[in-house]
Amino acid sequence: MERLQKVIAYAGIASRRKAEEMIKQGLVKVNGQVVRELGTKVSPSDTVEVEGVKLEKERKVYHLLYKPRGIISAVTDDKGRKTVADLFPEVEQRIFPVGRLDYETSGLILLTNDGEFSYQLTHPKFKIDKTYVARVKGIPTREALRQLERGVMLEDGKTAPARVRLMSSDSKLGKSIVAITIHEGRNRQVRRMFETVGYPVQKLKREQFAFLTLHGLNAGESRELSHHEVKQLRVLAETGIIG
Repeated sequence: MERLQKVIAYAGIASRRKAEEMIKQGLVKVNGQVVRELGTKVSPSDTVEVEGVKLEKERKVYHLLYKPRGIISAVTDDKGRKTVADLFPEVEQRIFPVGRLDYETSGLILLTNDGEFSYQLTHPKFKIDKTYVARVKGIPTREALRQLERGVMLEDGKTAPARVRLMSSDSKLGKSIVAITIHEGRNRQVRRMFETVGYPVQKLKREQFAFLTLHGLNAGESRELSHHEVKQLRVLAETGIIG
């Protein structure tokens, strides 16, 4: 037996919080009856409908995308901007992004219709590493890099320790390339971290997610994850060890 909002979220219909709102609004039926109680649990034999549409058990799919800049990490956008979902016109399943990259950030993002898989890879308690390469204004000092490593205080709290490496710097142009690995996923976190230590990001790219990289892909291109890669990610989330 699973909580109703969890079943809706795992089906890729909405986040758990949004699913809870839909339940309270009377938009969800179980076996033909409207359910408004958030504690309701359902079994695989129960029929669940959301806004009149029956939940179907889709084949789970897992895609790795090299997101270009200028694309929204969402399924739809009320401003009419292009989304990551628009880059998968041939995929029949209702896929959604695992976490997000902001509009101006490029790089590796996963899309799936597996809600449990997405939760395991995005919740901070599972500590999945994500590596970014940032071009920043100025030449960061050793102390600034140490601050980033130890964690910096943002408006929504102190960041967890990070791994930071100065890859290159150009004193004439006044810019540097810095690699940073974090396991949190707050909104615009990497940009805000660099801003806090005085070196604003000019360009940002996510190069790696756990052990996955962009190898062989150009911006806008994607590939399906192998069964082995999906299994490895699950093991990593559950144990912290790559299986």
